[in-house]
Amino acid sequence: MAERTHRATAHRSAVAGIQALSITSDRAFPRHDHDQFGFGVMIHGGHRSWSAVGTVEAVAGDVLMVNPGEIHDGAPLGDGPRSWRMLFVEPAMVARTAADEIAGTPEIALPAVRDRPLAARIVRLLGLVTGATPDGLALEETMTACVMRVLRRHRTPAPAADRAVPTIAPARDRLDGAPELPTSLTELAALTGLSRYQFLRAFSRQVGTTPYAYLMQRRVGHARRLLATGVPPSEAAAATGFADQSHLTRAFVRQYGVTPGAFRTAARP
Repeated sequence: MAERTHRATAHRSAVAGIQALSITSDRAFPRHDHDQFGFGVMIHGGHRSWSAVGTVEAVAGDVLMVNPGEIHDGAPLGDGPRSWRMLFVEPAMVARTAADEIAGTPEIALPAVRDRPLAARIVRLLGLVTGATPDGLALEETMTACVMRVLRRHRTPAPAADRAVPTIAPARDRLDGAPELPTSLTELAALTGLSRYQFLRAFSRQVGTTPYAYLMQRRVGHARRLLATGVPPSEAAAATGFADQSHLTRAFVRQYGVTPGAFRTAARP
């Protein structure tokens, strides 16, 4: 059996609100989401991912993009590993950069596009963000150029309709608001007035993943924010509803590709 490949590096970012990752992997990532905008470039190989617009494929040179809270997954195309680099940018930073052009926070239309000028700008931004002492003007200029390119060519023309049917909103709010607390299918279904089976089907259809998987994503996201402030992985695990640090580590690696400890080290100033 061929040896599996998975190398992931969380780079130390010189810019608050931006995180950088480099990944080479033949691993398939389960459906998940991120709290931030993702902008990246496929460096080698390719992958296939499920998204709200259907299944898409990306190959070397393509730009990868994802909206905050957008459910997606990823698997390699073919047998070998693929390599990609990503920047995760806080939505408020993107909104401030785009404020002169549009009100509110933009929404990206497609998760993968062939746009060589944008790819070049993202690669430059990656270099600036991970540099020891990035030039402030160069960083602001490149960040603005990236965001404006996305706005002009790859933004959703109108705000997307809320895909969550009203009946599941109370359950989703419960999972978003207190992911660290234990829950049950009975509790969540009762919040919506549906039977457990009806709720499970409605939630999976509307959100794109099961209630349990969604809860794990919320817990991992909560832990990520704690780790970014310097909280040790063991304390982050206890504060976010995981059984122990090992449980957090497994879930964190599945979603982000790196361990909580490596992420914490890279995120600390």
